[in-house]
Amino acid sequence: MSNSGNFVWYELMTSDAESAERFYSNVVGWSAQDAGHPQMKYTLMKVGEAPVAGMMTMPEGCNTGVESMWSGYIAVDDVDQFAARVKDAGGKITVEPQDIPDVGRFAIAADPQGAPFTLFKPSMEDRGDNPKPPTPGTVGWHELNTSDWKSAFEFYSGLFGWTKGEAMDMGGMGTYQIVERDGQMFGAMMNNPEPSTRPAWCYYICVDDINAAESRIKDKGGNVVFGPVEVPGEQWVLQALDPQGVSFALLGPRK
Repeated sequence: MSNSGNFVWYELMTSDAESAERFYSNVVGWSAQDAGHPQMKYTLMKVGEAPVAGMMTMPEGCNTGVESMWSGYIAVDDVDQFAARVKDAGGKITVEPQDIPDVGRFAIAADPQGAPFTLFKPSMEDRGDNPKPPTPGTVGWHELNTSDWKSAFEFYSGLFGWTKGEAMDMGGMGTYQIVERDGQMFGAMMNNPEPSTRPAWCYYICVDDINAAESRIKDKGGNVVFGPVEVPGEQWVLQALDPQGVSFALLGPRK
């Protein structure tokens, strides 16, 4: 089965990657390894021996329009073709397709509502042996908070073939629309209750115990802004800011 349309990588662009590396290693349990890029420092965050995410400090005077944030890479078969399709469907390409030697080809995109994501074709095929959620350190949920989830769904569905799962009525907060790929739910879309908030994807990192992780966030200078609250499946979620002010989220049981 092709990986196309799957989130396959997560990357933190931040003002201080070394501090972020220490924070997330403690909170999530990742181990860190320098990627060995000659031009820039790029840190791989690993679950066991498997890299699952990367971190880098924002280059000085960076004018690419990229801000400090977590971004998700969605696998595609042809980055240039999908970049053209993004534009045709009303999205934008903020960094045109380019190669990372020995890693793959990518383009940084934004959907029509402005939420960023990255198109990616890796150089090497995924062998399928990477850890899967709910393994601690993997990303277990992808949530799009946006200004118009119905239009956003049409955009992503047209690009990647995603389909609708269950729609959950959240009262005054509107609809929480589960999104599936190949019959497997992996995320959801909703209209942001704060209309002034910029549309963005939120990535929920799995942890083994939400209460212990909450304590680690606070101990290491982060700030919990929402939760923990219980969600279906006897899981709990929280949203937080890391010490550099970047938003992230956690998902796990309460022990």
